[in-house]
Amino acid sequence: MALSDMGISDFTALLASDAPAPGGGSAAALVGAMGAALTAMVAGLTQGRKKYADYADRAADAERQLNALRRRLLDIMEQDTAAFQTVSAAFSLPRETESQRTARSSAIQEGLQRCTEAPLETMALTAEAIALAGELAEGFNESAASDLGTAFLAFRAAALGAWLNVCINISSLQDRTLAEQYRARGEALLARSLEPADRGYQQVLERIGR
Repeated sequence: MALSDMGISDFTALLASDAPAPGGGSAAALVGAMGAALTAMVAGLTQGRKKYADYADRAADAERQLNALRRRLLDIMEQDTAAFQTVSAAFSLPRETESQRTARSSAIQEGLQRCTEAPLETMALTAEAIALAGELAEGFNESAASDLGTAFLAFRAAALGAWLNVCINISSLQDRTLAEQYRARGEALLARSLEPADRGYQQVLERIGR
């Protein structure tokens, strides 16, 4: 059964078990998807209200894009677990001969690349969602302010959680040039994500507190 088809109780029980996957990478993608879902909800609640008519078109566009991002993040949740399982299978390959050892090492490295690319994609999708949430924060149905603020926090957690998974995987890559390319990409995505997420959260908090 796909992770996204599981009930919340079953999924969290699997996450809590001694099964090596799903783990932090899939959890980060799911948290990002939850942030996108919350923001899409806020966008939906902003439409059809006379008070927020000036923001309706932007909210409709944001809702559409955020739901697309939500679905893509759920796909990455599946891909992250599948990538880890590939690495686990590679570690179980025979290594009695030189050719077997070479094949095993190559399979492990290829798997590690997949394990790095999945959380990087989580970070990229999360950065897109944060940008949309930031635009929405300029004008939205303020009865859902706490929901939008929670979304910003979810995005921040998703970005940082995915980044941790990038870091742990690139530490095992033999191709150090590729590892540094991954690191640079991740750092750039963090720069696009953390400050805007924090700013959006503070902006929402100030609206609630005023």
